[in-house]
Amino acid sequence: MTVNEPHFHSSSENCSPSDQSRRRGVLNRLLESRWAERLSYDKYREKVRHVYDGPRGAVLAVCSMLSGHLAFGERLIRERRFDLRGARNILDVGSGAGQIVQHLLKYADPEARITCIDLSWEMLRRARRRLRSDWPQYLVADMCRLPFADRVFDCVTCGYVLEHVPDARMGLAELARVMAPGAKMLLLTTEDNFSGAWTSRVWCCRTYNRQELRQTCESLGLQWRQELWFSKMHRWIRAGGICVEIVKENG
Repeated sequence: MTVNEPHFHSSSENCSPSDQSRRRGVLNRLLESRWAERLSYDKYREKVRHVYDGPRGAVLAVCSMLSGHLAFGERLIRERRFDLRGARNILDVGSGAGQIVQHLLKYADPEARITCIDLSWEMLRRARRRLRSDWPQYLVADMCRLPFADRVFDCVTCGYVLEHVPDARMGLAELARVMAPGAKMLLLTTEDNFSGAWTSRVWCCRTYNRQELRQTCESLGLQWRQELWFSKMHRWIRAGGICVEIVKENG
């Protein structure tokens, strides 16, 4: 999406709300990482793997704890705002250091099968070491090329992974393919605001516009059941990114 640069007035008091909104959009676009646009998909894929294999991946779990995402994410599942009860085949996409998986181990039904995938084997190794559990199955896989049959998962969690795909449709279409009719997904991804732009810069990812992402989901038969927020503060300052419960349409 291209954003036209607005005319800058000498004082913000003379700017209309739409002018100020466009200005913020331009600043965010200037700050946001452009790696996904500059490289071919395969080269960008290697770039992402390199980032997470290295020092930034090594501190990912600590970053999630310090930012509050670990605790807030657990609250969503513990309070059943995203309800794992009844799920029998769960896919965690982009498991990273196991931040979401550790919640699945605590709150999923004992008979549920949990599969963890990540582009980086090093991140999966870190997750296995942190979690100290033989319950999940760990697989190296690309979310745009999933090694699973159609309609096999009744629950998907995808936390801050979609932003590493140049086009949301690439990843969402593949997730829709492996989800059974009526399956639900917890999707978290980086939003196109100022905090999202900083996240994009640090982690070499892109951001998504909330309404455009919703339209893409719905075109693939993935309906937004509810938008979720970590806290009232997160909702007010839009700091937690996009967090939604999605259901795949029957049929």
